[in-house]
Amino acid sequence: MKEIYDKILELEGIPGYSKHQQLVQGIINAIDDKVVSKNDMLPSVNSMIKELGVARETVAKAYRELVSRGIVESKNRMGYYVSTNDVNRPTQVALVLFNHGSLQEVFLKYFRAHLPAEIHFDTFFHHNKIENFENIIQSILGKYSMYIITPIPHPKTREILRLLPINKLLMIDRYEPIDGDFSHITQEFEQSTYRAFADLNDRIQRYDELIFFHHVASSTPIEIVKSFKKYLKDFKMKGSIRTEYISGSVEKGKAYFTLQNIELWTLIKDCKEKGLTIGKDVGIISHNDDLIKEIVCDGITTYSADFMLLAQKAAEFVINPEKIKETIPTILKIRNSL
Repeated sequence: MKEIYDKILELEGIPGYSKHQQLVQGIINAIDDKVVSKNDMLPSVNSMIKELGVARETVAKAYRELVSRGIVESKNRMGYYVSTNDVNRPTQVALVLFNHGSLQEVFLKYFRAHLPAEIHFDTFFHHNKIENFENIIQSILGKYSMYIITPIPHPKTREILRLLPINKLLMIDRYEPIDGDFSHITQEFEQSTYRAFADLNDRIQRYDELIFFHHVASSTPIEIVKSFKKYLKDFKMKGSIRTEYISGSVEKGKAYFTLQNIELWTLIKDCKEKGLTIGKDVGIISHNDDLIKEIVCDGITTYSADFMLLAQKAAEFVINPEKIKETIPTILKIRNSL
């Protein structure tokens, strides 16, 4: 029994973990680490109270949750017993993404397509707000067999993600360093951005200036900003960073780089209204590819991670959760907009 208590006490002091969550996750970890196995007896409510100093209702609540999830069974007048060794079977997946946009729709479509029908997942969106992110993580703790998380670049992220069992965590899309040996399938922004601009340099140099719209408070990776500045310096290209695109401000002889689709569509609309030919009078580069960008204006030049591949690999991890540390390749697609 001491080893079970040790597994519970290992979680003591983790910010945000309630006593109830500590008991639930501690017992799950004990089963996961083969401290106890199917049909083994677990500590009684009175023993938990004595050894851990927790309230009777807290212990009862933890056992009720474990019973409801099929991990523990209660035998009348005999106590609580482990009912399964398969606590990691990924039938319930929590999927936490940035927002609900076209890329997320692509990801969700292909993620679902590569999962067996019996595996269920719930999707949450934090919209790059740390308060939302923290509330979501708190609300899903201990309720899922697998956690697939797109993190926020924020000082509190490491502490928040400590709450999740690291062997059941997959970080996707954006990499953020956290404690422990965790799995991740993510993008790389700095080198891939610089390489894209370098490969496009001959086309970019046909324009007087390259303008990048960067919203300081947005989720734009800072690595993209650094690479943009480095490209301008290394290739002696005139360029500037503006906080937003002002409707109607498009100019002939300029090339524009944007990460925001709403800005892209407004820019295209303004070009048409002013009679400017995209790819000749005005150049456009967009981050993150999708079907519309392939079609509109005979094609928008993009560089993008392969979100279909990301979805496929995330689904494979759910089915077979072996450690993975992989960077999704970034693909440059040169089209008629530049």
